[in-house]
Amino acid sequence: MFLFLYAVQGLAGTTGAVVGTVVDQEGRPVVAATIQVVGLRLGAYTNAKGEFTILNVPPGTYGVKASRLGFNPVTMDGVIVSADKTARLEFRMGDTTIKTEEVVVVAKRPPVDLKVTSSQTSLDTKEIEKLPVQDLQDVVNLQAGVVDGHFRGGREAEVNYQVDGVSVNNAFDNKSSLKIDRSLLQEVQVISGTFDAEYGQAMSGVVNAVLKSGTEKFEASGEVYTGGFFFPGREQVRLADDTPHLTGTQSYQLTLSGPLPLEKSTYLISGRRYLFDDYIYAERRFNPTDDVEDPTDPGSPFVATGDGKREPLGYNNEWSGVVKLSSNALENTKLSYQAVFNARKGRPQNYMFRYMPDGLSIQRSVSVSHGLDLTHTLGKTTFLDLSLRQNWFNYTDHVYDDIYDPRYDEAPQLDSSTNLGDWFYQGVQLNHYRQKTNTFLLKSSVVSQLNQIHQMKTGLELSLPAVKFGNDAYFTYGEGSLVRHVNEPPDYPAPHTYHPLMGAAYIQDQAETKNLILRFGMRLDYFDARSTVPSDPANPANAIAGAPESHPQDTTVKASVSPRVGVAYPIEDKAAIHFAYGHFRQFPSVGTMFTNSDYDILARLQAGEVRYGLMGNPDVKPEETVQYEAGYKQVLTPDFGFDLTIYYKDIRELLGVEFIETYTGAEYTRLTNVDFGNTLGVTLSLDHRKVGPLSLALDYTWQQALGNSSDPSETANRAAAGEDPRPRLAPFNWDQRHTVNLTASYFEPNRYSVSAVGKFASGQPYTPVSEAAFGFNSETNSGRKPSAFLVDLRAEKTIGSRSEGGIFLRVFNLFDTRFFNGAVFPTTGSPYYSRTVSPSEEIALRNPTRFYSPRRIEFGVRWRLGGL
Repeated sequence: MFLFLYAVQGLAGTTGAVVGTVVDQEGRPVVAATIQVVGLRLGAYTNAKGEFTILNVPPGTYGVKASRLGFNPVTMDGVIVSADKTARLEFRMGDTTIKTEEVVVVAKRPPVDLKVTSSQTSLDTKEIEKLPVQDLQDVVNLQAGVVDGHFRGGREAEVNYQVDGVSVNNAFDNKSSLKIDRSLLQEVQVISGTFDAEYGQAMSGVVNAVLKSGTEKFEASGEVYTGGFFFPGREQVRLADDTPHLTGTQSYQLTLSGPLPLEKSTYLISGRRYLFDDYIYAERRFNPTDDVEDPTDPGSPFVATGDGKREPLGYNNEWSGVVKLSSNALENTKLSYQAVFNARKGRPQNYMFRYMPDGLSIQRSVSVSHGLDLTHTLGKTTFLDLSLRQNWFNYTDHVYDDIYDPRYDEAPQLDSSTNLGDWFYQGVQLNHYRQKTNTFLLKSSVVSQLNQIHQMKTGLELSLPAVKFGNDAYFTYGEGSLVRHVNEPPDYPAPHTYHPLMGAAYIQDQAETKNLILRFGMRLDYFDARSTVPSDPANPANAIAGAPESHPQDTTVKASVSPRVGVAYPIEDKAAIHFAYGHFRQFPSVGTMFTNSDYDILARLQAGEVRYGLMGNPDVKPEETVQYEAGYKQVLTPDFGFDLTIYYKDIRELLGVEFIETYTGAEYTRLTNVDFGNTLGVTLSLDHRKVGPLSLALDYTWQQALGNSSDPSETANRAAAGEDPRPRLAPFNWDQRHTVNLTASYFEPNRYSVSAVGKFASGQPYTPVSEAAFGFNSETNSGRKPSAFLVDLRAEKTIGSRSEGGIFLRVFNLFDTRFFNGAVFPTTGSPYYSRTVSPSEEIALRNPTRFYSPRRIEFGVRWRLGGL
């Protein structure tokens, strides 16, 4: 009852804690000393043992001051507080009989954290500013164990992305619905290994972005940059026009923060306009309505009406921003409201449309995450977090907004037949798709520092998504004219809205002593698809005469318990070993479960027929991963340390395909929990914080990721192609054995800085085709693509004595690498040539978009005023 009264979801950590002791020069406790976090309205008094606890400290770097009548005050500067972590301090105070000034001690962050029980990385805003990155995803991809968005060998949609501790994943595909600019980030936590019980709906990792808050003094900051692709003299190897377009990328960002008229209240407002033109330029030779002069005359000439204008084939225009209001006006209560939004309009590159760009569909999306957060202090060592959020996402993909737009009728059928299919010269793309998600989240947690050793955290969650997706219309051609099919189920269904219910409860204990850190938790997950499935799969549409009746049957409620434990054993203050184990469960995405889930379409399934079109199944179970992790870390010098971790993941109940036979002997495929896999890996992280002005960090990952299929539909696709559909163990498509990320920075305070990120990737797998296999494919993913190396660079000249601004230059893909884990030709394993000559391979050889994006240069200025 206590939990339900105070909590509805475990709120992931967005604040940290400062605990410690105060003693005199003889080591005796100093009682009733005042402890203050400088610059914040947070503090505490020491108890009879000289101990103190300060909870709910926002992430950042602070000074912490200890004072007591009769003693000289002591300030410890450079204390780093991270979300969901505890900073431990020890003050030693001298009495005032010894005439000294206030003592200032500078705390230094060690190169490796000896007190964590799993693999995680925390980067603050200063560290992020030095990197050649622009948004949250760029930061994530630099971490050990992360390969192209896959955490430790898991499938892509197995990561929970959070903003200020609240999930922003879209229930439709379990991927982040927001793009967060680096200027908004106060801290980023990336947990790539096992994670605590408070985190759910993820099997591989958690990313928590803590946004900046308003300031007590007015501040204004901004960033403006422009740039574009720059690869002069490489037109022949790039197969693309090498004319520089140095204003193809533009970004304008402004942030304002300061106090509100209401006492103890602040605001932060930030906005960004981003314009991006891709490097392939189209030439409008044709318009979608172009056709022969007389369609009834076979010899009639074709009439092209294009104006010849050149424009980017692909582009992306965005608006984004955040509004954050915070108030401490109420006693023992902090109340805040925030809204984060993205609005995007773009056109993806499709080389087939390079002479008719107006035939390409336009993708538009709007994403908003907003709500209230409340933190209420229940006592000196206990507080309550409560959050109510709405995550709203709307996506459309079409050429014209109105499905009855006459331009659809005026355009002939999309055609490229006269030029071996190399480019289109008439018609438009006929997709008219939409996807909308509206999710309400109610979340809370209660945190209590029971004593200097134990911190208890408990909470619940409730998520109510409404997910709508599908095609507004289906266009077909009948007798030379366009036909629209609108809401004609089961063949042409209208977009449908689904209302699943998800919830969870957890309890987490963190016990920390000088020689042992133990984290133990249990999580209960709940899911109700609130849908139906056929009661008898052998008669799925209840259309087989004489067969047992089949009726819609409610899906079952799913519940599961996941234990998690982590242990760290520090060896003095120079080294530590850790071990972690846990069960992690995730409910499949709504889009995967419900796509093609109307079984009435099987009413026409003929006896003996095999239907490979995959049927959805909202009654599947949660997918499950059991993770094991052990590691050793050591501080070799105050500025140099390493972290060596070995991990293993046993992946079960992944979505796959089952073949169901009907009473007539026909077969169809349906989603079910049948796929499996495992991952074994080793990560090595080296961090050399400072060698004079130079700092270095290296993350190396060796990994083997195997499974029976890389996506749920792979087995059905193999069967449709006449291949053996039986389960077998093969490398996942993203099984990259060796990954190296090297970051180097050269920093001269108040003068300039230079940083570079080098990325090495061994080849990911592909399936070779060779004559030795008698014209058939070889074993799945038995070949390896070439390895690749990539370098990004950032340089800045500081303006102002306190680094208030600077002029910067960024170069992405410094050496203009053409290949970095892209597509290869299956007959050679090379992205550059093929051993066979077929029309499809000729077209691919002429297509420059198969290469990695060229070198891109950006230059700009950043500035900050006020609050200095």
